[in-house]
Amino acid sequence: MDKSKDNTIDETSSGSIENILPTTNEEEMKNLMKDLDREQAYREHKCWRQYITVIISVVFVAFQLYATLSGTVTAQILRATHLAFVQLLAFLLFPASKKLPRNTLPLYDVLLGLAGAGCWMYIVINFESLVRRSGNNTTLDVIIGILGILILFESCRRIVGFPIMIIAAIFVIYAFTGKYLPGFLHHRGYSLQRVVCHLFYNTEGIMGTPIGACSTFIFLFILFGALLEKTGIGQFFIDVCNSIAGGASGGPAKVAVLSSALLGTVSGSSVSNTVGSGSFTIPMMKKLGYKPEFAGAVEASASTGGQLMPPIMGAAAFLMAESLGMPYISIVKAAIIPAVLYFTGIFITVHLEAKKLGLKGLPREELPRFLPLFLSKGYMIIPLIVIIWFLCAGKTAVFAALMGIVACLVIGIAVSIVDLAKGRKPTFGAKDIVDVMCAAARNIISVAIACGMAGIIIGIVTLTGLGLKLGAGLVSLAHGKLFLTLMFTMIASIILGMGAPTTANYLITSTITAGAIIQLGVQPLAAHMFAFYFGIIADVTPPVALAAIAGAAIAKAKPMKTAVNATKLAIGAFIIPYMFVYNPQMLMINSNAPTLIFIVLTALIGMFGISVSLEGYGFGFTGILHGTDKAKGLVTALDVIERLLFAFAGIMCVIPETRSDIIGLSMMTVLIAYQIIVKKIVKK
Repeated sequence: MDKSKDNTIDETSSGSIENILPTTNEEEMKNLMKDLDREQAYREHKCWRQYITVIISVVFVAFQLYATLSGTVTAQILRATHLAFVQLLAFLLFPASKKLPRNTLPLYDVLLGLAGAGCWMYIVINFESLVRRSGNNTTLDVIIGILGILILFESCRRIVGFPIMIIAAIFVIYAFTGKYLPGFLHHRGYSLQRVVCHLFYNTEGIMGTPIGACSTFIFLFILFGALLEKTGIGQFFIDVCNSIAGGASGGPAKVAVLSSALLGTVSGSSVSNTVGSGSFTIPMMKKLGYKPEFAGAVEASASTGGQLMPPIMGAAAFLMAESLGMPYISIVKAAIIPAVLYFTGIFITVHLEAKKLGLKGLPREELPRFLPLFLSKGYMIIPLIVIIWFLCAGKTAVFAALMGIVACLVIGIAVSIVDLAKGRKPTFGAKDIVDVMCAAARNIISVAIACGMAGIIIGIVTLTGLGLKLGAGLVSLAHGKLFLTLMFTMIASIILGMGAPTTANYLITSTITAGAIIQLGVQPLAAHMFAFYFGIIADVTPPVALAAIAGAAIAKAKPMKTAVNATKLAIGAFIIPYMFVYNPQMLMINSNAPTLIFIVLTALIGMFGISVSLEGYGFGFTGILHGTDKAKGLVTALDVIERLLFAFAGIMCVIPETRSDIIGLSMMTVLIAYQIIVKKIVKK
């Protein structure tokens, strides 16, 4: 989702943290996002061109709301109209190359946009006749379908990137050439008419389940997120986190972890989250004494994890609910414990780094006070509470999103009335509503295109029966071993994530690999969540690591060194998915309270051991193999043997088995007791 600049809190709330932070120029941040994130590299039209895109965006949002509220628009017409708006805006807003100027609109882009929209409106206008001649399509139908698919490919190249486009193209070629291929890839082959009509007109192709989800509740949640950001909730979250953790050891880094977790509820982009909150937290961390590479890595790893954070996760989580045919609240519940473990792991590492460097927190008198801040701006979280309330009450995601939007509007209008009564300029007016509608229309483009391309892949899979064949092939390659199958899935997800957005990554990997994991007896939710996690973590994994590169740019640090640090900080994301595959109780599947508590406690202890191993620092003291710095009262970092012991103990605690937990807890107890004894000796 788009990250506009957040409003600051009132001076009456003990001042905003902005007053004590070095900040980065807003224009620099916008340019950075446009350079790193394809979704942000849109044109900023002026004059009459701006009004055209605004009008189209407003009509788009109005249509979506009408379709949702009325319930009279059939699924295929809704999806085709949704794609028509998306294709038109895609070419009006996104240039053919990031190197081209963003203040012009070439005629060929106008024609491409109109042609793309026209292809999908062809379905809307001729819907009844297309239904009647289904399976006996005309030459014109085929030509329109080919043109629509080719234009979708071009918009994907511009906005989503080459990886998913290339994969989709390979699948399409496979549909034509399968009769020439050996082994399990062989099939009888299909004609051009059959392939095109299956992909373009069928609800098992481009207009399949992903676009169905995108055109309903995903769009509503993106609109909700844009409204929520307009209230200034981003700055509110940062100030709240500063009031809680800013004064602790290494406070700014802990603020980055907490605020990024909260901002993840309204942001669907790792890069945008990194840039949005990192422009505040990274300079603050550097000022306190953190190394630039570490400061950028903290923000990147925490911001990437924002998509894992309930109650509003990345768009892929909504698609997961649709694919599995389960309520979105079930995905939210399943994500709670893994998200807590992920952010706790980062938090522990940040704390150990602060202790190792002897870093203090920010002066308490310079930080916002929690109670005055919450009393003056606490109303901002009411829409989130509304969403959670209705989801927990068993309402649909669509209904919950609509109620959240209503809550945002009511609060915005109420605040504006108060502003007028006090003689101030209203903080939320008609222009803000239009801005929100434009942001929502713009932010849905990349998601819809990724869903459309995934629809092509899914369409070919259903047409040729390739899904079962690929699943069987993957299981055969792994010799039927679950761990090897998971490893292959992890590697594929990370490689795809180097160039594809999370949504596209999840759709591809879940289509190709989730079935193979499920064949080996894994719960479907755990299998899909596994692909989801590794698709997200690719944003901090070298060599691409877009979120880490964004953090490095703000911190003025080396990109690859920042990415390596971010990977270390996000180590939990490489461990947690294996945990919930082998023990689905972590996802609250067939679980009970005592078991869950024990799993979480042992996992947290395990994360601590692993963090100590990676940091090479535990409690400011270590074994007798080291010399001491008696002037500071500290002992040098852990040696290799001690780090390996902590890592082994941590992994034993993390493995979801009673025997391994006993071994890990016993080792951890001995290691900690050993360090406590040594600390007492050193102090003497």
